[in-house]
Amino acid sequence: MYQQFKAKAEAVSSEVYRFVTNDAALDFVIKFLHSEGLFDEPHSYALWADCQFLNGIDRQLLERVAGLKFEVTRELAAHAKFGISQMEWALADTGSLAQNSTAIEQRLVSSLSTIHIALVPTDGILPDMPALLSKVHPKDCAYLAMITGPSRTADIERVLTIGVHGPERLIIVFVDELGGKI
Repeated sequence: MYQQFKAKAEAVSSEVYRFVTNDAALDFVIKFLHSEGLFDEPHSYALWADCQFLNGIDRQLLERVAGLKFEVTRELAAHAKFGISQMEWALADTGSLAQNSTAIEQRLVSSLSTIHIALVPTDGILPDMPALLSKVHPKDCAYLAMITGPSRTADIERVLTIGVHGPERLIIVFVDELGGKI
């Protein structure tokens, strides 16, 4: 299902990567941030929403990375170049990501930043929407977010614009170790 998801996601301009270990994924994310201009100033810093991925990482080491912030607020999110969050599921048939976004921090980093980096457990790939809906219960999930590619909109003349209502780029990082192997 990974290959199907990758093909569908890339068809809508997402960038998709896969790593076996959390360490390899973290190394990729840090290198990506630096290569794309991570600095400790507005419109250049990264906000990382709390997630399971961070549980196995040395946060003190990450907190020394200039421009990487872990306290998510509306004001910081509005000026973040990068938003990093963990998505729970990926739908193979559409290349869409899905997340229980009841926590506002998840929504802020995935919708207000210029570049959204989504970490996804590889075993979170599901075939389609019915499979996702069989896993989600309204009592446990007050806000289900669905993301398919970077933000895009078109006017009446069908002129496409990227990034008007959300991130201009979506970087999807699958991690086998985060949930298991497929």
